[in-house]
Amino acid sequence: MNLLQVHSLSEFQDSIKQKDKAYLLLYKSGSEVSECSLSNLSSAEVEAEDLIVCAADVSKVRDIHPEYNIKTVPSLLEFDHGRFKNIVKGCNEPSFYKSYFEDALFYASAGDGKPSKSVTVYTTPTCTWCNTIKTHLRKNRVYYSEVDVSQDVAAAEEMTRNTGQRGVPQTNIEGEWIVGFDKARINRLLDIQES
Repeated sequence: MNLLQVHSLSEFQDSIKQKDKAYLLLYKSGSEVSECSLSNLSSAEVEAEDLIVCAADVSKVRDIHPEYNIKTVPSLLEFDHGRFKNIVKGCNEPSFYKSYFEDALFYASAGDGKPSKSVTVYTTPTCTWCNTIKTHLRKNRVYYSEVDVSQDVAAAEEMTRNTGQRGVPQTNIEGEWIVGFDKARINRLLDIQES
């Protein structure tokens, strides 16, 4: 995948003007986590003509992150018809980015008219219950963003402030926090009907 480096907010907005789906990676050069995210995103092999993925180094481009109220990097911002829709923080595996883009394109093409809820799953790479909840959400076609709190200290602190708990998984659904994998509560909040 080719990342288009942008150098200003106006250049970015011009780049995505005619696109249904667009992404922007905000990163800071020299940061290990940012370099990881940049490298893994670049190596995610996604074949989609309608997809545009931009990148901006916040140490050089200073007008984008304040516009979208981004306080930590790396952060991958998702845009739908030019509107800021979602955010994925931290460094993720290339397979995650590939799946994320492909799922987003699937949902865009499906157009089932159901409003999607904001779902963020806070995880660590060694957490088995984290994988369980992500599998459950994917199986039920629930669009979510993931934050690896082992890589994103600010997100870990925010999570702990909100719930008083440090363990993962934790899930934020439309501002409501769930500690652990509480399947019944997740299903209720997301209107998941399992047979």
